[in-house]
Amino acid sequence: MWAILSILVENKPGILFKVTHLFRSRNFNIDSISVGITENPEYSKMTITTYGDEKQIEQIVKQLDKMIDTVKVERLDEHKTVYRELSLFKIKLSNANDSMEINKLANAYGAKVHDVRKESIMVELTATPDQIAAFEELAKPFGILDVARTGVAALQRSGA
Repeated sequence: MWAILSILVENKPGILFKVTHLFRSRNFNIDSISVGITENPEYSKMTITTYGDEKQIEQIVKQLDKMIDTVKVERLDEHKTVYRELSLFKIKLSNANDSMEINKLANAYGAKVHDVRKESIMVELTATPDQIAAFEELAKPFGILDVARTGVAALQRSGA
C-alpha cells in the first residue's frame, strides 16, 4: 500500500539525516521525499511517500512521532489530499514530426514545453505520480534522454 506522510519538524541541521536514517534502520524504502521551510522559518515540512503494509506504515509513523525534533506526523489520505510532483523530461527528436507529436502529448497532459532544440525537447509536467508514469510510458518510444523529479508535495484538503 502507498502512503503519504506529512512531517512537521524543527528547522535544524541534521533533521533530514535523522529521518532518512530512521527509515534505513527499519529497512524501509523512501519512494519520494520533498522538504521545504514553512511559513514559520523555525519549522520545515517533509512529505515522504513510501510503500508498506498497514502495520509497517503505522510503525514508521509511531517512530517518527517519537523523534525529539518532530512536531507533528500525519498520514494523509490520498483521497482527501491534493498531491503533485514536478517532473522534467528531456526527449529525443529524431525528425520534425516528433516535435509536433510530443507537443500534442504535452498538451494532453497539461505540460509545458521548454528548450526545443534540433535533437531534443524538454517537457515540464506537474501531476500525480500515476499521471507522470503514464506520460513517461507514452514518451518512451521517442527516447527519453533524461528525467528529473522533485518528489511529492501534499496538503490535506480543508475539512478532511
